[in-house]
Amino acid sequence: MSSEPEPEKTGPELARAVLDAAKARRQAAAPRRRTSSESGDAGGGVRRARGYSGPGPDPRDPQAFGDVLAKLVKARGWQRPAAEATVFGAWERVVGPDIAKHSRPIKLDGGELTVEAESTAWATQLRLLAASLLQRIAAEVGHNVVQKLHIHGPAAPSWSRGTRRVRGRGPRDTYG
Repeated sequence: MSSEPEPEKTGPELARAVLDAAKARRQAAAPRRRTSSESGDAGGGVRRARGYSGPGPDPRDPQAFGDVLAKLVKARGWQRPAAEATVFGAWERVVGPDIAKHSRPIKLDGGELTVEAESTAWATQLRLLAASLLQRIAAEVGHNVVQKLHIHGPAAPSWSRGTRRVRGRGPRDTYG
């Protein structure tokens, strides 16, 4: 041990000394990790922290699109609009193929579903089946989405507008 002072470091030597001191402080402050030989693993490496990819499920793993979409709908509170859209989008599945062939949903407003039948006979039939249709809809899309059915037949032709309209009493002039 000599009592001679060390020469002052400059430039790259000073930078190297500061970097070495910082590394030594970081290693002294960091918790020591167990190696596989200490924990009894046969792998011989450092054990990874939880949450990283491995043989088990991981939140970063690819997920099915339907699962991601269901989480998004739930998180945003879109359950009711999604159920209302199901009434229109899956009408055949909701009411059955036979009824879907002869009717179609028009609008859903305030829990009242307006359905248009292809004929007045089918409109009458659907009015008789209204209770069972409400049960089917509730089972498919959820309760309180559709509370009432308003069923009407096809719209009658209108002679009040058009290119060949004649002022007067209308079609009664020509049939009598």
